[in-house]
Amino acid sequence: MKRTLGTCYYPEHWPRETWEDDARRMAEAGLTWVRIGEFAWSRLEPTPGDYQFDWLDDAISILGKHGLRVVLGTPTATPPRWMLDKHPDMIALDEHGRPRGFGSRRHYCFSHEGYRAECAKIVTLLAERYGKNPHVAAWQTDNEYGCHDTILSYSDAARDAFQTWLRARYPGTNNAGDIAALNAAWGNVFWSMEYGDFDEIALPNLTVTEPNPAHVMDYRRFASDQVVTFNRLQTDIIRQHSGAPIAHNYMGKITEFDHYKVGDDLEIASWDSYPLGFLEDRITAPDTYKRTYAQQGDPDFQAFHHDLYRAVGKGRWWIMEQQPGPVNWAPYNPSPLPGMVRLWTWEAFAHGAEAVCYFRWRQAPFAQEQMHAGLLRPDSADAPAIHEAREVFSELENAPEAQAAQAPVALVFDYEADWMWRIQPQGQGLDGFDLAFHTYRALRRLGLSIDILRPGADVRGYKAVFAPGVMHLPEDWKQSLCASDALTVFGPRTAARTADFAIPTPLPPALPGLDVTVSRVETIRPDMPRPLHGGGAAQLYVEELDGTAEVILSTQEGASILMASDSNAYLGGWLDDEAMIRMAEWACARAGIETVLLPKGVRRRSDGAHTFWFNHLPQETQVGDLALPPISVTRT
Repeated sequence: MKRTLGTCYYPEHWPRETWEDDARRMAEAGLTWVRIGEFAWSRLEPTPGDYQFDWLDDAISILGKHGLRVVLGTPTATPPRWMLDKHPDMIALDEHGRPRGFGSRRHYCFSHEGYRAECAKIVTLLAERYGKNPHVAAWQTDNEYGCHDTILSYSDAARDAFQTWLRARYPGTNNAGDIAALNAAWGNVFWSMEYGDFDEIALPNLTVTEPNPAHVMDYRRFASDQVVTFNRLQTDIIRQHSGAPIAHNYMGKITEFDHYKVGDDLEIASWDSYPLGFLEDRITAPDTYKRTYAQQGDPDFQAFHHDLYRAVGKGRWWIMEQQPGPVNWAPYNPSPLPGMVRLWTWEAFAHGAEAVCYFRWRQAPFAQEQMHAGLLRPDSADAPAIHEAREVFSELENAPEAQAAQAPVALVFDYEADWMWRIQPQGQGLDGFDLAFHTYRALRRLGLSIDILRPGADVRGYKAVFAPGVMHLPEDWKQSLCASDALTVFGPRTAARTADFAIPTPLPPALPGLDVTVSRVETIRPDMPRPLHGGGAAQLYVEELDGTAEVILSTQEGASILMASDSNAYLGGWLDDEAMIRMAEWACARAGIETVLLPKGVRRRSDGAHTFWFNHLPQETQVGDLALPPISVTRT
């Protein structure tokens, strides 16, 4: 696989006379890909039906003349102002009933049929015009589904679509909907919440106290399905006119829709990597930790998403936007340390990325993102990141092609499980993403390469599989996991609910061949951890485990925390860092996987042919006989 570089470009932001020079400089910097068009609807259709494509024709022609390959974005994330006059009810409402209005972006409700029709029209025109263009080598649908909390809408359009969706989920006879089946599934006898007809069902907001979790869960499934069908509307149109691959650019720690299902309609998964912004904005960690990595980013957050989107893309994935300098949207926006842009780029390639595209080519001198750095300054002079991009390009020219290899360890990440944790966390701040990420971090500290799996995936070939917090575990996949050759570590809270958000009987986890039962659950204050024999502690979420399975980890008070059979284990608590590493070390030793505890800022990743070592620390760091320079990538 050939590795390539790219950038994101907005020709509509710049005078026509600069385009030629920009294209020349991009090519000279070693860039291959240029993404354009994803925010340009008001220039493509300034008034309804007045289509202005000549400028886009010219931009694509100029880029192509310089050997650059275009990723053409559909502009549906930024409907123009006239669209709201035509469809005033297309705006999403937040959970308090307030409009998410015009003046920035993503101001639409996925359920609005009028807006969907407008999207189909503009995408059709773009696909017809550019589907056979030799310079348009890939497509991007929309932009960053879910960014700015834009998946969950409480509009009238969403309510009506939700009622229709429920009739299909509980079909009854003649697909008319079986309201009795819904009432039974949701347990609506509780608090007299029973409905007489689907038209009576509102969205689960503005209730006096907590809404029924089963109601919320179905609403979450519905909202995710709306994203899937909205995206499919566009991919179906593009494929009628173009054979080029289609991508979407996902984000970091956005879990409100099922990315795997969206990815089923795409050839490429891509994501937008902003390590410094994400450290401040999306990672739960003490201030001391954030100070340590303030100019490098968390050593594991980007890697987690690289592995996640490799799974979403079924092996094909890109970074569509890579942070090149300070951003504008986090609580604090420092510059990356020298060498970090190169490190982030090579880290993505080590995890299998086909392309890394830097956001953006030139820093905008106006509007919301004028403080967001680019490869060029607003005056067109080189910004620091372009020098590191050129360095990566020169290194790529002499680097062997990447290989693909299955990792020894797999981690299950389930979007529905994250929804279940968030709907009923039982303790402040608990969510499924953080539990999965915490487990991933421990495995990375042990020097391991990891594959992330979607629910139901084939686990053949893995020596160990970790399934933390997968609250609903379908019986067929449970049986498959337990019967596999891998050591599988379930829990905490795995198999704790049915698909309808009820506690199952027999009590969880009900794993074949492993005599463990969760008899009670408690959540505890963060300042009241339960110390374990041998070091570390259980914290936040603790399960009381009964059974005759072998006890591997227990509290100093004698309560079992990790219990195992020969090939399966159940973890009954959320562990702190030390205990999580102990658990992972035990599992890997039981599975015959070699590990090495790495320094806190050092990580390694194998691409099948080489091992890459990443030192995120601003000082030389020793790992065995290997001396790693500060802020560096070393290949062995």
